[in-house]
Amino acid sequence: MTGSSLTTSQETQTVPQPRPAKPPGQWREALRVFCRNPSAVFGFLLLLAIVCITIFGPMVMEADPFDMVGPPMEAPGSEFGLLGTDYLGRDLLTGLVYGGRATLLVGVVAAILSVVIGIVVGALAGYYGGWIDEALMRITEFFQVLPTLLFAMVLVTLFSPTLWTISIAIGIVSWTGTARLARGEFLRLKQLDYILAERVVGAGNGRLIWKVILPNAMAPLIVSATLAIGTAILFEAGLSFLGLGDPNMMSWGLMIGNNRSYILVAWWAVTLPGIAIFLTVLAVSLIGDGLNDALNPRLRERT
Repeated sequence: MTGSSLTTSQETQTVPQPRPAKPPGQWREALRVFCRNPSAVFGFLLLLAIVCITIFGPMVMEADPFDMVGPPMEAPGSEFGLLGTDYLGRDLLTGLVYGGRATLLVGVVAAILSVVIGIVVGALAGYYGGWIDEALMRITEFFQVLPTLLFAMVLVTLFSPTLWTISIAIGIVSWTGTARLARGEFLRLKQLDYILAERVVGAGNGRLIWKVILPNAMAPLIVSATLAIGTAILFEAGLSFLGLGDPNMMSWGLMIGNNRSYILVAWWAVTLPGIAIFLTVLAVSLIGDGLNDALNPRLRERT
């Protein structure tokens, strides 16, 4: 009787211990590491400024980038434009502001298309293996050995050079790297215990691929998608330089392509849109490197 009462009194006097604090999630920790990376933050702010200018700039300027506002090839600082005019007398500042929309749109759409194709091909190849893996990897190798710029030129020429055909052509020729990356991640993750446990409880292949494995493979794929935007922007500039840009939409690549014959006379007409492309690709690359450091557990431990 006495022992039981002592036990009861001890239980009533026991103070519940607080639960240990949960460690920060992967994405919260990745955000912390990203924000501590000066170059990544600089790239993010630079890209944010470029995006804001291209989105809100046309609302403020309300001008047509194809209008001829003065004599051809006026130097920067003249009365006809802060940044001068091109070979037709069009304002370069207006062209840069409006052209950023088309350039960024091509970069984002082409990157999304290439990443989607790459994830689907790589996920199916890595998950199923066997003859499916062999067939999809042979298709991937076929696209890898093709001269990508020449193939994109053929596609754009066949379907006429518009903003959407250029984006689709770039996406079609640039998905192979993402496919191999996704395949490697699926090959690694599908052997882990929690995937086997999901299979034991009756999870189907569709759920395992798209709802279990893919979310855990997204970290390197996000980095690949970010870098694909910069690649697509450079690709669009190359196509426009070769005369395969959309003539009805002002873009930085189109500005370079139209003025390339006058580079020795009006260097600013080529140099300024080239600087805009350089800064945009630099910002995207810095963000991609920062995301790689933040989302890679091994690199995150060093920061």
